[in-house]
Amino acid sequence: MEKPQTKFTSAGNVAVAYQVVGDGPVDLVYASGWLHNIDVVWEHPGYNRFLSKLAGRSRLILFDKRGTGMSDREVGAPTLEERTYDIRAVLDATGSEKASIFGVSEGGNMTTMFAASYPERVSNVVLVGSYACRAWKPDWPFGVRRGDFEKFLENMQQNWGDTAEFLSERAPSVWEDPAEQAFMSRLLVQSGSPGTAVNITRLNYELDIRPILSAVHVPALVLHSRGDRTVSLDEAEYIADTLPYGSLKILEREDHLPWIGDVDEVADEIATFVGAPESAEFGDRILATIVMTDIVGSTKAAEEMGDARWRELIDAHDTTAARIIARHGGNLVKTMGDGVLATFTGPSRAVCCAREIQSEMSKLGLILRAGVHTGECELRGQDVSGIAVNMAARILDVTPGGSCHVSSVVRELTAGSGLEFEQVGTHRFKGIQGDWVLYAVA
Repeated sequence: MEKPQTKFTSAGNVAVAYQVVGDGPVDLVYASGWLHNIDVVWEHPGYNRFLSKLAGRSRLILFDKRGTGMSDREVGAPTLEERTYDIRAVLDATGSEKASIFGVSEGGNMTTMFAASYPERVSNVVLVGSYACRAWKPDWPFGVRRGDFEKFLENMQQNWGDTAEFLSERAPSVWEDPAEQAFMSRLLVQSGSPGTAVNITRLNYELDIRPILSAVHVPALVLHSRGDRTVSLDEAEYIADTLPYGSLKILEREDHLPWIGDVDEVADEIATFVGAPESAEFGDRILATIVMTDIVGSTKAAEEMGDARWRELIDAHDTTAARIIARHGGNLVKTMGDGVLATFTGPSRAVCCAREIQSEMSKLGLILRAGVHTGECELRGQDVSGIAVNMAARILDVTPGGSCHVSSVVRELTAGSGLEFEQVGTHRFKGIQGDWVLYAVA
């Protein structure tokens, strides 16, 4: 198949490159792994066949994530939240109200986040060779220890464009083929600089999407090569088991890259799954970041000021908070007399909004505290409920005046955003399982 025309759309101030090919009954969005260039991938026979097979059964939508390929490059290290904006922008640009999304490797993170945050835009998802967390942790033995990771980064930066070692892990069936090495070198070099590669890889290492897997309420297929050397089969099994509607299909192959080897098998598994009709009602449940605020000492202040003056101040508080929430793309669920409850599709915007509300309210002589958590919520008309809302309230309860405290989930999902946090303690909350580490926003 010939390379389709590359077009551009805007995700905020960032230009995102995309292509549309095929006219099948299903819109299928491809969220690629790591570095990618939609103009270069068509040059590879296997990649071309892989995409052509998918386009033959769907309307295939490809795009380059911000910071890579044909999309705007000078955007720093994009956060997971910002990457979901790229998917939404491409869906809007192509007139796709609802689509299937398949994410490969790193692309699985943004696919998962998008499906949990915008379930009304997603029919189903396929995760190919995807991972939940790259860093080793006491409760996550599948990750890479930091010392080994830093050595990997140093080697990658020093030998950018030398792809033999890269392919030996990700495409062992062809890694010694000079033609494959030459193509991979061209693809990587045309997709990003050594610095870009390091920044994105470091960001991916800090991400941990385990807390949001249970919030993906659409059918999900986890496709994984049994001999994958990049992401272990154990991790794929964990992801499939944690996704509420997840299933695992093990492919008898060793290549991590889906466009190497028997590409027909991989493409057919994807196309067959996304072409299946939806058979269940998954309800109005979404992944959201909850912001709750509270005016410190409100009862005493109201008594000292009197009802009329206090009402004027609260009206100013509500109006200002609503304006700030709207500017940050949030949804003001309700005001609560001396605070607000708001939801956001992205945790970075939520934290920035909370801090700006606190700053603006201080000009009115009001000291606010704020609690922020990302989790699964249930929509009830204009209201929201669920454990995530309860968790935000519990965080708020233990937050001192003038501070904004967030859960570890928020901290992990905002990796690369530039936000700084300081650990402030571990808490056990009534009605919520586990010990929770909280962080103060610097």
